[in-house]
Amino acid sequence: MTVLLAPAVPAPRAAVSSVGSSAGPSAGASALARVPAPAGVPAAERTAAPSCRPRRATRRTTFYGNLRRPLEPVIKSESVDPVRNPYAPGAGQRPPELAGRDRELSQFEVVLERVARGRPERSMVLTGLRGVGKTVLLNTFKSMAMQRLWGTGKIEARPDQSIRRPIAAALHMAVRELAPRHRAPDRIEYFLSVLKAFAMRDPTAAKGTSHWSPGIDVPAARGRADSGDLEIDLTELFVDAASVATDLGVGIALFIDEMQDVRAPDISALCAACHELSQTGGPLIVVGAGLPHLPSVLSASKSYSERLFRYARIDRLDREAADQALIAPAEREGVEYTPEALEALYEAADGYPYFVQAYGKVTWDAAPRSPITADDVKVAAPEAEEELAVGFFGSRYERATPAEREYMRAMAEIGAANGDEPVPTSEVAKWLGRKPSSLSPARDSLIKKGLVYSAERGLIGFTVPHFGRFLRAQPV
Repeated sequence: MTVLLAPAVPAPRAAVSSVGSSAGPSAGASALARVPAPAGVPAAERTAAPSCRPRRATRRTTFYGNLRRPLEPVIKSESVDPVRNPYAPGAGQRPPELAGRDRELSQFEVVLERVARGRPERSMVLTGLRGVGKTVLLNTFKSMAMQRLWGTGKIEARPDQSIRRPIAAALHMAVRELAPRHRAPDRIEYFLSVLKAFAMRDPTAAKGTSHWSPGIDVPAARGRADSGDLEIDLTELFVDAASVATDLGVGIALFIDEMQDVRAPDISALCAACHELSQTGGPLIVVGAGLPHLPSVLSASKSYSERLFRYARIDRLDREAADQALIAPAEREGVEYTPEALEALYEAADGYPYFVQAYGKVTWDAAPRSPITADDVKVAAPEAEEELAVGFFGSRYERATPAEREYMRAMAEIGAANGDEPVPTSEVAKWLGRKPSSLSPARDSLIKKGLVYSAERGLIGFTVPHFGRFLRAQPV
């Protein structure tokens, strides 16, 4: 318990009202008599009581009158203030403490340093389930590149969209960051003309028009990045962008989130462009993030993709890292956890960063004081589970058709025995009493919606951790 004395508010030098005091008018008059009168006021008037009756008490006069009273000590308990809650569960939102990712950060630091020294370096791909922090890492990498004065751009792939326009916009942003430091404006203008020609070859645009308005006033180039073949155009665009970065002795980093959603022809073109850069040593790298089956998507497009990228599997946090993600932000707010509370939180969150933040936030709000105990976790857990059921799990479940829900329920029941690890598609068909070929439309649709992924040949798994447990809790 900490005892704080609220600051006293001095009484005005003018007349003090007797409102709010238990004393009568005489007490008020004597108080007035003790207040020094301004110069020039006759002595007889200095001690005279006010001729008018005291004003009626109002909420305003009572409030200020209370401020002039001797104040009692204000007792502040060691409570946990919800306003200062440090935890931040959100899609791609950086947590207050990026714990357990030192290896990946060190790897990317090496990539930046090697490129800066003119050494050849591979592009990078992050893979993992949803909620493990891939987007957070991607954004952190972007910040690291910007600190080195690199040009950066970021896109989020969509299954129904060509990457031509998004990449054009991302590279335009990257070169805009470099242009003020470039000593040859004509070099920048030339690249922008190539960039404009590349973007205008988007087949989705109306013939002879461009719906993309990046603020490029130069005319589109001819004969460069405008063939209409994305593989050729993207390679030429990347080479020219890398040339601009070389002039300044820096690099360009292009970040692609949800990379598994890039269309097959586009992913093939992207791999070809990265392959050309790796051979020429151009200072442009692509950093992608996607679901666990992203490596197989890349391998299916180009056989050399296994050697083209540096792969990093992002998984759940171990106990030490999960504890650090909770303890470090709390310590900055003067709040502690008991060992039993940390154990209960790790068991509930299972080490997944998003769940760590979600359970941590709700537990903080439920705790009456520090240290936060296991009982606080027990009280808060149902609320956290309800929020996850509605937002994290429920929103995805609602996107599925009845046939797709039936398929996922079968996956959940089969996966109950192995901790919701990927299950054989043949077992799903056997569980439903159907032929595997008849279930292919439902499986393919679920993959396109990002609800399941093909872990390896013959296996299917949930993209969201604990989704099987959620499905088993739903009424049939």
